[in-house]
Amino acid sequence: MQVSTFAAIDIGSYDVTLEIFEISKKAGIKSIDTIRHRLELGTDTYTHGKLGPKMEEELCTVLKDFVRIMKGYRVESYRAIATSSLREAENSLFILGKIRQATGLTVEILSNSEQRFLSYKAIASIESRFNKMIEKGTAVIDVDGGSIQISLFDKDALVTTQNIRMGNLRIRERLLPLKNNTANYERLAEELIRNEILSFKRMYLKDRKIENIMLIGDFITDTVFRDTEDKASRTISRSDFDAWYQNIVEHSTMELAVTMDVPVEYASLLRPSAIIYHRLIEEMGAAMIWTPGIHLARGLAYEYAEQKKLLKVKHDFENDIIMAAKNIGKRYAVNRAHIQNMEMTAMAVFDAMKRVYGLGERERLLLRIAVMLHDVGKYISMNFIAESSYNIIMSNEIIGLSHAERETIALIARYNTREMPPFEELSQETSIDTGRYLLVAELTAIVRYANSLDRSHMQKVQSIRAVLREQELRLYLEVNRDFTLEQGLIGEKADFFYEVFSVRPVLKIKRQI
Repeated sequence: MQVSTFAAIDIGSYDVTLEIFEISKKAGIKSIDTIRHRLELGTDTYTHGKLGPKMEEELCTVLKDFVRIMKGYRVESYRAIATSSLREAENSLFILGKIRQATGLTVEILSNSEQRFLSYKAIASIESRFNKMIEKGTAVIDVDGGSIQISLFDKDALVTTQNIRMGNLRIRERLLPLKNNTANYERLAEELIRNEILSFKRMYLKDRKIENIMLIGDFITDTVFRDTEDKASRTISRSDFDAWYQNIVEHSTMELAVTMDVPVEYASLLRPSAIIYHRLIEEMGAAMIWTPGIHLARGLAYEYAEQKKLLKVKHDFENDIIMAAKNIGKRYAVNRAHIQNMEMTAMAVFDAMKRVYGLGERERLLLRIAVMLHDVGKYISMNFIAESSYNIIMSNEIIGLSHAERETIALIARYNTREMPPFEELSQETSIDTGRYLLVAELTAIVRYANSLDRSHMQKVQSIRAVLREQELRLYLEVNRDFTLEQGLIGEKADFFYEVFSVRPVLKIKRQI
């Protein structure tokens, strides 16, 4: 039996974790060791905007020890990631360089959407339980030091996912100056997060019924419910949760540290964590709460197993990304019939071109999302659609996509109707490199052309077949009415398509009888 040894390193807001996994087709994912070092990187970042020298030095020392442990386990592959404590640090690039120089490790800073997608994959690795729960209205609440992520599922589909920058460490640091001036910490913390939670409820919950809540985050899964949870199912009732909550908020940090046998630094985060979870559970009204006991490291292991085809993945994660994009489009009132027609033509063109031009499934996914969101800016301004669309996409996280991928989609939306500037100019205002510039141009050319085939927004194209023949892309269209408008205005889009691909689109039109 083939067994792979994989290491996951998670540089978080309040600790640095190494978890070693054995992965095989027969046994699945098995954690064999976990090493956690307490290190509040987030305190420096959220208070001062960057990591100080002492934190940097201790982080490198810890990671050196992790490298030694990995060698002892003969780890075949690893992935080291960092989240908001480095993502928001002004000196993050310097720190990554020092880590690489001191330890040899390459650390990847995840965008928030990538981080939460990995947490979500970690839950989904418990497939039977997860898939059953999301058949009904379910909220996944993920709290870390920097923020809260709330994801809503219903009928097996992701409805929405939103981030609120009010994590337990950030709240603790914000309220620290008031600690000696109040006897009611609970009230102050609730007031601090109240507006954000009520805004989320007003915009996304409305009449939606939430029957189940999944709680993830170190303090919930590792310490909070150890005395009250159902050890087999890891579920608790609402009454048990309320009893636990009262026990937390009624005790001081020192008392919690003693009674729960945890370091004082951990105990200081229990109260803000408890208040966040309690406030959200109160607003959602769910009766059953599940604490699956998973961490980000398991999501890294799950993704590695996916890539190496060591596991058969039953859940359709790509569909979750698509549903998240669809719901953004719905919020900004896109024309669904036009989008569906554009998607049909854009996918046909892409599939005809992909092998020759080195385009893969990930690029196909980005194209689909770009089609879905290409004109969301109409919701803001009918005169400045391109720039409004760009700003909306850049302001809305799409779970599972990196910042670079979201920027790619936003640029496609911007240059769907505007002239695309040369690389030298665009690179001055974005993080784009030459490879991604070319990808933006290629997908923009496809979006422009597909958009022009439905210029009237009347969905005249009923079917399409695309065939690439040397320097010619033949598009066999079946239309249900006069196509004069589209044929007359498509020339400019065809010219840009040729400029990008050196392929000339040629229309072969058949009118339905």
